[in-house]
Amino acid sequence: MTLPETMKFVDLPTFGAADVMTFATGPLPTPKAGEILVKVQAAGINRPDVAQRQGAYPAPKDASPVLGLEIAGEVVALGEGVSEFEIGNHICALANGGGYAEYCVVPAGQALPFPNGYDAVKAAALPETFFTVWANLFQMAGLTEGESVLIHGGSSGIGTTAIQLAKAFGAEVYTTAGSKEKCEACEKLGAKRAINYREEDFADVIKAETGGKGVDVILDMIGASYFEKNLSLLAKDGCLSMIAFLGGNIADKVDLRPIMVKRLTVTGSTMRPRTADEKRAIRDELVAEVWPLLEAGEIGPVIHDIIDFDQVADGHRLMESSSHIGKIVMRVS
Repeated sequence: MTLPETMKFVDLPTFGAADVMTFATGPLPTPKAGEILVKVQAAGINRPDVAQRQGAYPAPKDASPVLGLEIAGEVVALGEGVSEFEIGNHICALANGGGYAEYCVVPAGQALPFPNGYDAVKAAALPETFFTVWANLFQMAGLTEGESVLIHGGSSGIGTTAIQLAKAFGAEVYTTAGSKEKCEACEKLGAKRAINYREEDFADVIKAETGGKGVDVILDMIGASYFEKNLSLLAKDGCLSMIAFLGGNIADKVDLRPIMVKRLTVTGSTMRPRTADEKRAIRDELVAEVWPLLEAGEIGPVIHDIIDFDQVADGHRLMESSSHIGKIVMRVS
C-alpha cells in the first residue's frame, strides 16, 4: 500500500473558542514499536477535546498535540513488534491524541476490532466512553450484579454508555438529566428512574426510591456542587467514582463524616495519563466482556449527530451546548 507523504488535520494555533481551530497539512506520522498507523474514517468529539481546545487539558509530552481521542478506520502500517493486527484490519481505538486527522498513530494495545455489523461511524462512538465507564464504574468502583448505581449526566456519551452497561450487568440504575426528553431517553436505555435535576431534588428522589438506604455506587462528572449530596446518598460501603468537575473542583465546607460512618470509598481517575499497560488491560476486558454484548445488539452507542470533517467547529459548539443526547461523531474520510 502506497501512503501519501502528507495529511490534512485540525490545527490548534491558539487556545480559545471553537473558531480557533483551523485545517492544516503536515507529514504523515510514523508508527513506533508497538504502534499502528490508521487511516481515519471517523472520529468522536468529546468533552476532553473541548477542554484541550480551551487550554484546560494539555496533551501529555509524548502524545500528539492534535485534538482527538477516539477514532475508527483501517490499519495501513504496523510498527515493530505488532502482531495482533494486520494491514487492512478495521479497528476503533482510544488515541492518546491526533484523532482529528486523516491518519493517526495509536498504540496497538488501545485498538479493538469493529464489532460485527459495525461501520466506522458507529465504531468511532465506542472507545472513549467505554474505556472510561469500564475503568471507573466496574474496575475501580466494583459495580456488580444486584447493586444500585446513580449515574449523573445520564444523557451524555458517558451517561448513555454507563446506563446500558450497568443495566446489562444486572445493576439497578438511577440517573440525572436536564430535561424531560433527556430523562425519557435515559429510561428507554434502562434507567429505573431518571431525575430531571432542573425540576426535582435528586437527593430526595433517590432517598424515596431506595427507602432511605441510598445507592451502592455513584458515577459523577459534576464534582464540587454535588459532592456533599453524593456522600449522603451512598449506602454503607458505597463508592463515589468521580470522572470530571463540570460543577467545580473545590468543595468548601463539606461534612466528611459520612465517609467514616458509612465506610465509603471516594475515588476517581482520568484516562489520558494511564499507562499503556493499564489501557491494554481495559481493552482486553472490553473485548472479552462487552464486545459480545455489542455484537448481540444488547447494548450500543447512542449517536446524536454525525458531522463532516469541515464541520468540526460546529461539533464543538454542539458539545458545549449540552443539548445533545449521546455521542457526536465526525466523518473524516
